[in-house]
Amino acid sequence: MIDLVQHQKELLKCNKCEDMIGSPIVGNPVKSKIILIGQAPGIKEGDLKKPFAWTAGKNMFKWFLSIGLNEQKFRENVYMAAVCRCYPGKNISGSGDRVPSEIEIKKCSSWLNQEIDFLKPNLIIPVGKLAISQFLSFEKLNDVVGKKIKFRRNNSSIDIVALPHPSGLSTWYKKDPGKKLLINALNIIKKSKSWQLILKK
Repeated sequence: MIDLVQHQKELLKCNKCEDMIGSPIVGNPVKSKIILIGQAPGIKEGDLKKPFAWTAGKNMFKWFLSIGLNEQKFRENVYMAAVCRCYPGKNISGSGDRVPSEIEIKKCSSWLNQEIDFLKPNLIIPVGKLAISQFLSFEKLNDVVGKKIKFRRNNSSIDIVALPHPSGLSTWYKKDPGKKLLINALNIIKKSKSWQLILKK
């Protein structure tokens, strides 16, 4: 059993990955039955010290506002995690951020595993291909977004509702079928028991 506050204090000291830039980023230590999982912080998150704090976050929080939760209420009621907690730096090409390596993902996975084991979520919302691939095998976003998929872990069942990455560079969610699949996914999240309980607070 872990204490989330102490867990995050330990996480913030982590420096296992030499190619990562800056310190780990964590969300609020919320004892939630919903976990949102991103890929890794962007460059602005390092300055602002919270996940999804810049352009992608603005897009994502518009999605959640459409199903009843503004950004503040979301951050206060949903545990926000990531596949990797530090900024990986820019791609060699300079466009977009570097995708974390398999070694970095493996080193960071212990933090997420502890959080899932402690919180025992009913719903996990992986955002973007890297986060989704930690739970589901798929070829295209069309295969997984817009569905509720059962994920088995330690003899328990967790609902996975995948979302596309809300990057402003992505066009997938701005036109069909991505646009419709995103709406379907958000409606599934809205109908979940855990989301409904937050809406009633």
